[in-house]
Amino acid sequence: MVKEFDAYWALVLGGSSGLGLAAARKLAAHGMHLCIVHRNTRVELEAVQQAFATIQGVQLLSFNIDVMNSEKRTEVLQQLQNAMGQQGKVRCLLHSIARGNLKTLPALQGDDLNTTLQHMAVSLYDWSAEVLQRQLFAADARILSFTSDGSYKAMPHYAAVSAAKAALEAITRSMALEFAPYGIRANCIRAGVTDTASLQRIPGNQQLMAYSQERNPFQRLTTPEDVANVVYLLCKEEAAWINGAIIPVDGGAHIH
Repeated sequence: MVKEFDAYWALVLGGSSGLGLAAARKLAAHGMHLCIVHRNTRVELEAVQQAFATIQGVQLLSFNIDVMNSEKRTEVLQQLQNAMGQQGKVRCLLHSIARGNLKTLPALQGDDLNTTLQHMAVSLYDWSAEVLQRQLFAADARILSFTSDGSYKAMPHYAAVSAAKAALEAITRSMALEFAPYGIRANCIRAGVTDTASLQRIPGNQQLMAYSQERNPFQRLTTPEDVANVVYLLCKEEAAWINGAIIPVDGGAHIH
């Protein structure tokens, strides 16, 4: 495997499982060092650390914190800055936070909605802005995040997450415009239905997966590795002119 990202780092928000972990593994396989921020319980931590231990050949920092804690964010970025030294830069900031409330309407409360929006959308901007202010981004950096069909479709149990995904896309478009003078590209990956821990928390997930597989041109679900491959492609030099895009990665499921 060619180590094409030597001296570059990826800051992965939500990288202990699912799409975030798969993307971290893919980038590390091509030589990108990792700073993974995640939020897991003590019971889950052993499995998380075992997953991180399988990532070899690069530096890996990990922090079990709430991404909305501004003091912890500053501490993480200071430690990342120290680890990178003078030569290292953040080539990729990847947002894969899946802390969303799944209550139906009208049981969903304003606080439920706000917490989901803060974690799944606003945190992207907060972290991106501080990395930029600290001048930690590479000259040709990529801000990437994961959205879903829920950003424009209504689904039961998905109101809070749907609002957050729509906000995430809007924030990404604004960063694509206003961060461009700093050499930063910002894009969303609209992943197809993927069998992850996050999906399994959604009521009716089995029916959703069956329906998605049936209407997919390739008759299968999206995998975390499918999505990780596109994260890798968007970090390459050749993807520099892709900016402000919402990119479907679903094998064509969106076309019918």
